[in-house]
Amino acid sequence: MKMVESSEEEDDFPSMETVTPQSKIDTIYQSKTEKGIRKICFELLDLKDAVDNLCSNTRTKYLAFLRLSDEVVEMKHELNELQKHISAQGILVQDLMSGVSQELEDWSRACGDVLETEDNSGAHEIDDVFSTEAEDQRMQFLEHVDVLLAEHKIEEAIDAIDAEERNHPELKGSGDSTDSESSSFKAALLKRKAMLENQLIEISQQPSLGIVELKKVLSGLLKLGKGPLAHQIFLKSYGSRLQRSIEDFLVLCPCYPETYSATLSNLVFSMISLSTKESGLMFGDNPVYSNRIVQWAEWEIESLVRLVKENAPPSETSSALRAASVCVQASLNHCSALEAQDLKLTKLLLVLLQPYVEEVLELNFRRARKVVLDMGGGDESMPLSPRFASPLSTFATSSDRMLVDCGMRFIFVVKEIVEQLTRLVILHFGGNILTRIAQLFDKYVEVLIKALTGPTEDDNLTELKEPVPFKAETDSQQLALLGTAFTIAEELLPMVVSRIWNVLNESKEAGGGLADNVLPPVNSTVDPKDWRRQLQHSLDKLRDHFCRQYVLSFIYSRDGETRLDAQIYLGGKGQDLIWDSDPLPSLPFQALFGKLQQLAAVAGDVLLGREKIQKVLLARLTETVVMWLSDEQEFWGVLEHDSATLRPVGLQQLVLDMHFTVEIARFAGYPSRHVHKISSDIIARAVKAFSARGIDPQSSLPEDEWFVETAKGAINKLLMGGSGSDTSEIEDDDDDDDDDEHIIMDDEVISDSDDSPSSLSSVDSEESFASARMEELESPVLTDSEN
Repeated sequence: MKMVESSEEEDDFPSMETVTPQSKIDTIYQSKTEKGIRKICFELLDLKDAVDNLCSNTRTKYLAFLRLSDEVVEMKHELNELQKHISAQGILVQDLMSGVSQELEDWSRACGDVLETEDNSGAHEIDDVFSTEAEDQRMQFLEHVDVLLAEHKIEEAIDAIDAEERNHPELKGSGDSTDSESSSFKAALLKRKAMLENQLIEISQQPSLGIVELKKVLSGLLKLGKGPLAHQIFLKSYGSRLQRSIEDFLVLCPCYPETYSATLSNLVFSMISLSTKESGLMFGDNPVYSNRIVQWAEWEIESLVRLVKENAPPSETSSALRAASVCVQASLNHCSALEAQDLKLTKLLLVLLQPYVEEVLELNFRRARKVVLDMGGGDESMPLSPRFASPLSTFATSSDRMLVDCGMRFIFVVKEIVEQLTRLVILHFGGNILTRIAQLFDKYVEVLIKALTGPTEDDNLTELKEPVPFKAETDSQQLALLGTAFTIAEELLPMVVSRIWNVLNESKEAGGGLADNVLPPVNSTVDPKDWRRQLQHSLDKLRDHFCRQYVLSFIYSRDGETRLDAQIYLGGKGQDLIWDSDPLPSLPFQALFGKLQQLAAVAGDVLLGREKIQKVLLARLTETVVMWLSDEQEFWGVLEHDSATLRPVGLQQLVLDMHFTVEIARFAGYPSRHVHKISSDIIARAVKAFSARGIDPQSSLPEDEWFVETAKGAINKLLMGGSGSDTSEIEDDDDDDDDDEHIIMDDEVISDSDDSPSSLSSVDSEESFASARMEELESPVLTDSEN
């Protein structure tokens, strides 16, 4: 049993062998406790020494303070004794003066019965006595002023001198007195006044001088007759206060890069306004002082403009433009308020600010040009609201993304510039800004032209020496490029600048006011029609370049050979197209119809909802073809050469081609008047060439109606993809038209550019070229009418 119990105890306490003895524990903790107690004792001793030193120093300083207090009390007693002594001396002087006066009166009464012969000598003696009395009073007055000066009672001294001068006006005169005594007294008085003036100047130079003390100093100087000096000190004091305020704020300028200029303007103009009011109250409406206020204000405004420039962010940033705009807005508002105080500073402010604002605008638009010309697009994000981004995003699927990004960068940077402008900046610099925006759009168009340029680069492009990172090669890409430019010019850009136009229109309706009175001629507003005409001119340049490149690629093959030459009108197997059962235009013009048809189909997808742009482009393409044919000297050189074999069928074919071209434009629903005119000129020249070779046009050419109907039938055949002669579809469309409509087009057109006589107009039509049953035929059917 004992063995069993022992095993159980071992199981219950398996680690008894590792227990540390109590003696070892006591030894370890006893040593640690002693070390801690010793450390605390040393610290307590150090603390005791520090407390003793502190108490000793406090006691010493307290004793010194008590001694100083005793000395102050003794000094007060001495000052009181000195003041009593001075008062006693003053009383004594007063008693002496009163006693002398009484004795003089008694003496004069006692001598009243003196003989008349003695009166003269007595009178002289009395005058001497009174003269002595007056001199004593003057001396007494000067001593009194000296006492006041010694006691620094400046106001009382000034009042005493002022009262003395009022009692004796001759003291204020500038002329020399005949009386030597009066002259000496006047000189002594002037000496005291100079001393008072010096003391007042010393007081005015104290940094801690307050407004109340300054007013007392200025009032004292005015009483001393030192108005110009007082006004000079007045302006200097207000200038110093302004300078201190500006220096305190300049430290914070980097924290407020866009609004610091408004704060500086508030500081400067508030001080100008306050100084003008105080000057009027203290110095009156004296023109001399008013002119000095104006000069001082002009100098402070010059300093303000210099400070704004020195502390502005880099001039090419939008923050600098915002700071300049805020400065102009705040400063002109202050100038308008100061006009109520007869301070007209607006013109000066604009003269000083105009170069700076124009410099900031120039550098910001340079930065904008760099952003727009950067076709590679940088990593900098330029977020646009859906209102501006959505119309451009529709072209992203049809073109290179960089094209759309370029357009978005253009809108973003223009919108960023416009958003920095304040109302008064728009009033004074709005015309300048709008002109720069139009110039920036022209640079953007040159970028797009560079992207459109084919193998033969356009030599007229400037500032685009480096190659563009992409080319718009396919029809969809080129149409998306054109659509982007037209969308920006006709939709987005007017929205961006609408704020500028609104401000300018409101000002014009309100009669102008401040802006009309002080606006420099260089910043006169731009007429909206002229501005839109500038944008349209840039669009015309882009559109014409596209049409020229497109037509040239159609006319010339890759080998440089022309597809449209005079050989197609020379010779010929038949004698007359009238007897041909299926007359059609020549192959190049059938191909032209097919190209326009395909391009219209692509335009219907890429430029969806922009029928005006589609019509303008297709009209210009058709016009470009006939313009090229009219100006092509090689074509006419062959046709008009004496060796050329000319036959009536060639003239008929050329006339039919021209009528076919006019009918393409008319049927597609876009303006064809200019196409008709050029075609008529081509026909007239061809008739002249054929007539010179003995071919009678009257007998060779049928009536115009035959060419018109044949051209309509050809269009219908090409659309339907067959060889039938049914022209009902075109005729149905023309039931209400007069017979001479094909000769003189409707005059009611809207020109898309007033500057170019070749610009086409866009009229409403129920059926566009793109919708002319394009779904029925994927590619045009080309047939040779001569075979």
